[in-house]
Amino acid sequence: MSFTLRQLQYFVAVAEQGTVSGASRVLSISQSAITEAVKELESDLGVSLFERHSRGLNITQQGHQFLRHATKILSNVAEAKQVFTDAPDQKFGSLQLGVTSLVAGYVLSDILARYRRAFPGVEVKTLEDDGNYLEHLLVGGELDVAVMLLNNLRDRQALQFETLETSPFSLWLPSGHALTAKDSIEMADIADQQLIMLTTDEMEEATRKLLAVFDARPKVAFRTRSVEAVRSLVATGAGLALLPDMIYRPWSLEGDRIETRDVSASLPAVNVGLVWRRGLSLSSPVKDFIVLAQTQRSPRLR
Repeated sequence: MSFTLRQLQYFVAVAEQGTVSGASRVLSISQSAITEAVKELESDLGVSLFERHSRGLNITQQGHQFLRHATKILSNVAEAKQVFTDAPDQKFGSLQLGVTSLVAGYVLSDILARYRRAFPGVEVKTLEDDGNYLEHLLVGGELDVAVMLLNNLRDRQALQFETLETSPFSLWLPSGHALTAKDSIEMADIADQQLIMLTTDEMEEATRKLLAVFDARPKVAFRTRSVEAVRSLVATGAGLALLPDMIYRPWSLEGDRIETRDVSASLPAVNVGLVWRRGLSLSSPVKDFIVLAQTQRSPRLR
């Protein structure tokens, strides 16, 4: 294999944006250059990374697998460059970190892996719990910083926060569903559909609030705390789901395809961010974690 870092950058950009034109805008590179780079990468790997269609591109199962490696390679290269700008002295200390369960697997895991590689001398202790309890620990000084959903942050006077990622809601549906023929979904299209409700991190409450805006009462077919269960249930036709893009993956564990469609109504997005106590004197490990987290990029798959 002889693929280049430039090809990986172009591939990741196309995967994140869902279209070559979107990647072109983000990278300020011509569409033809991106298309050619992706084709060369596919030829070198011997697999199809995308399925082409009129609305853009869908990442294939092989593409989804390769994307994880590509983002890791690019992240490692960025960290290698950082070595020459960082102070040579090894940093020590401790970091008391909180995280909500949904965020743990889809946002924190990569940030934490990068932080531990960059600062191996810092002892990191992580606590996973619901947002209310994490707020309590932050205010009480028992946690330094938390990575969590910001939408329902309650004690905004005592806490400081910064958004890392904004993720809009999309409709998840099985391949071949009648609604896949539509590019944009109206709330009226969803009103009579059976829904799979994810109960982790107040997702069920958020979904009900979304539908309530349009006087729609959800018909719940199944409630679960497992995102993988949602994927499997949607993929096999048990119901549809309204969930944020950040946790979308195009395949269930069984290998069945899951489609997404934009919800055309103006629905609030999910905001994920860093939270710490207002006025807290930040230690070096906390400052480093915040700076590193700010550079985190999460691929949005289509």
